[in-house]
Amino acid sequence: MGPRRWIRKPKAPRRCTVSPAPAATRPGPYLGTSSRRLARRRHWVLKEIRTLEKSTHLLLRKNPLLPPAEAFLVHLFEDAYLLSLHASRVTLFPKDVPLARRIRGIQEGLG
Repeated sequence: MGPRRWIRKPKAPRRCTVSPAPAATRPGPYLGTSSRRLARRRHWVLKEIRTLEKSTHLLLRKNPLLPPAEAFLVHLFEDAYLLSLHASRVTLFPKDVPLARRIRGIQEGLG
């Protein structure tokens, strides 16, 4: 016996259903916008998202902080990180920052 050959059955032709109104006059899902326009807008948005994900430029401009403000923030995050280590965590949680400010006190500006 030779190798078996599978013979595909021919598919039945698809039947086209007639829509009640042409696509140009039929309202789309959003108050009269056509589905073609909506698809074009969706395509544009997805394209913009892809380009922004690939880019490395910042979406917000970098503004230099004043040196005392930068020192204040660095010291605050150091204290907050020590609090997270004290709680046997490696991740800094948002609740650690107010606790660090509370422990440091109001008059203790930079330390």
